[in-house]
Amino acid sequence: MKTPFVIAVSLFAMLVSLTQVSAAVYPPFQRVQESPGASPSPRVTAKELARTAPGADPEVIAMGLAAMRCAQANGQGVDATRLGIIDYSMSSRTPRLWVFDLPHRRLLFHELVAHGSGSGGDVPTRFSNLNNTHASSIGLYLTQQTYQGANGYSLRMAGLDKGFNDAAMDRAIVLHGATYVNNDIGKQLGRLGRSWGCPALPKSKSRPIINVMKDGQFLFAYYPDKRWLTQSSLAQCAVARLGNANAVKNLASAR
Repeated sequence: MKTPFVIAVSLFAMLVSLTQVSAAVYPPFQRVQESPGASPSPRVTAKELARTAPGADPEVIAMGLAAMRCAQANGQGVDATRLGIIDYSMSSRTPRLWVFDLPHRRLLFHELVAHGSGSGGDVPTRFSNLNNTHASSIGLYLTQQTYQGANGYSLRMAGLDKGFNDAAMDRAIVLHGATYVNNDIGKQLGRLGRSWGCPALPKSKSRPIINVMKDGQFLFAYYPDKRWLTQSSLAQCAVARLGNANAVKNLASAR
């Protein structure tokens, strides 16, 4: 059975084939030819990360790393050494956040993470970039500074995906801890508690995760959303980096 990732990538591949869109440029994220050493970020591979990540979909890791490379090729987060990946296609009761140390090619954290109440129940299906929706947003984020807020120690994030998460700062979509993110709540409710759109972490793990993710690191929030895959210039750039349309079709058929 094909996974949600494969179905979504297949839809994108078919769109590319039908419309014959050039894969050369996806404004504002360009597929530039990088010279050796062009980015200070370690040249870790998706396969290396996937080997350290229990339960993760290797293709989601590959897409997250590709999205990060697209941003870095355009001068954003070039010094990043951490990449966090959230797979929102998974149950909230399953640890679906992975935080990677890129220079050392190792997994730092594999934890639960909650989504917004406006996104749905156990597995979210709705995402928004609009205020007052209380929905999560998908796409690539670049982390900013920490602060003490209503939810305690928190981390601001800038959304890099225009039209999909670039209102994150205005919406106060941040990383923070929450008491409703724990296994007991998951068993009682059949889902974790939910935030107002933030990726909320277990209270006991929020500070150490925030500390390794602050100040210019990347967080990639994934869901196989057709509109995002076909309209986000960053998502298109990431898929293009995974191969041309035929390569993406072969990847899909191989799953």
